[in-house]
Amino acid sequence: MAARTARGWEAGCSAHQPSLAPADTARLGLHGVGPREAHVSILGPVAPDTEKSHEQRRLTLPHGDPSALEVISAIHAGDLDAVRRLIADRPQLATARMIGRKGVEGGWRTPLHAAADWPGYFPNAPMTIQVLVEAGADPNDDTGGERPETPLHWAASTDDVEVAAALIDAGADLETPGGSIGTQLDNAIGYTCWHVARLLVGRGARVEKIWHAAALGLLDRLEELVAAGPEAGELSKGFWHACSGAQRRAAEYLLAQGADLNWVPDYAEGTPLDAAGGDGTRRENVITWLRDLGARSSAGAGQQTD
Repeated sequence: MAARTARGWEAGCSAHQPSLAPADTARLGLHGVGPREAHVSILGPVAPDTEKSHEQRRLTLPHGDPSALEVISAIHAGDLDAVRRLIADRPQLATARMIGRKGVEGGWRTPLHAAADWPGYFPNAPMTIQVLVEAGADPNDDTGGERPETPLHWAASTDDVEVAAALIDAGADLETPGGSIGTQLDNAIGYTCWHVARLLVGRGARVEKIWHAAALGLLDRLEELVAAGPEAGELSKGFWHACSGAQRRAAEYLLAQGADLNWVPDYAEGTPLDAAGGDGTRRENVITWLRDLGARSSAGAGQQTD
């Protein structure tokens, strides 16, 4: 698969390559969800006037702001003491909107997004989320921009299941629409993040699409959805994702129902056979990490060169 591009600060708020097929294409810019849900305080519901006042007082930091860079660095390093100190010195940092290089129109990230950022798996990230939420961070806050995403959308794009679980435990909505692919479950399955996808379903996310059920091998639910009369192309789409998720029984069932053996989606590259040969986000992440460390493969080690 093509290497993914980090949602780095220098890339704006987000620059992410989906793993929808073996040959990925980069999608730059903010991803995300629809209109922001009403802010919910950890102390209980917030009255409209109080919420409006909170939004007016909310800290917004421009691209490259030293405070933003410092808190992001502490979060990515897993330095809990530094995170606590920074928030104690400036409590508004816990809920700050940190603008990307495209300006406010392009969106922002919050510290919770930094904890769920690509490539994921930052040290102490689940505990960092707990620290931030206790300080007032909202797990359902989004990134603004054209496709605003919640932190759980981002965790659903890295397959960092521990971070996803921490966000859900903190009250993250499981079905916020409008992200780079759609809901958090859309993101998780579309980006081949199988651990987070199963976590979401296990915690209550609804499986309402054939390609969801097929990719996760939920055969009973798949049969129910097919019996309801799918739209044209949905069987082949489900077949493609069943192959991507290595769900042979689901793939066999859909093929018998009339799916196209060599169907290629318009949102990705490759046939179902190509999709079946993909690494998946978690495996790809580990492979990239090992290569960055200088790890070598034994393949071809015994061959001599002239």
